[in-house]
Amino acid sequence: MMEDKESKSILAELLFIHGEPVTIDVLKNILETDKVETERLLTELISEYQLKNTGLLIAEVAGGFQMVTNPGFAPWVKKLLSTAIPVRLSQQSLETLAIVAYKQPIIKAEIEAIRGVNSDGVLRTLLERRLVKILGRKEVPGRPLMYGTTKEFLQYFGLNSLSELPTSKEFQETDASPPEKEVIETSHAEEQKMLDNRLYAQEAVY
Repeated sequence: MMEDKESKSILAELLFIHGEPVTIDVLKNILETDKVETERLLTELISEYQLKNTGLLIAEVAGGFQMVTNPGFAPWVKKLLSTAIPVRLSQQSLETLAIVAYKQPIIKAEIEAIRGVNSDGVLRTLLERRLVKILGRKEVPGRPLMYGTTKEFLQYFGLNSLSELPTSKEFQETDASPPEKEVIETSHAEEQKMLDNRLYAQEAVY
């Protein structure tokens, strides 16, 4: 049986190499231990990384665990990202994505009724980036496709579940505007939270 130090080193290596959220089940199978033991090791590992305050942290994201950048070093990350061509969603895509996130399952006609413009191209982009998926067809005349968010959506915005999205009450406390109309794009390095207070769509630096 491996010692805790070795087990935690293996966990850190797995999360670093994989680059995507890894579930407890996958990690426990690799370590050949039980779920409780794996959760204990991960909890200790998360605390150790926080105490070290290095450039990396371990966070629970999209139902799994992932090695992420430390928000405290965002200014330096921002400098690096500013030297490259940023890969961001357009404001139109962010607006549409916010509508889908809050109204899912939702059909294209309902999205367009809220936005007031055709959304074919925007939906196609979100589908290609796997931030939105087709959930099926609505049982109404014409049986239109229904859309919803994906696991990649949670990962992209650093969310563990949809329950972490701000509630309507939180929006009312900060701004009377409807959330789907309040999507604001911020700088890439700061885009680490999703829909913060007024639905600031912020692209995670994971």
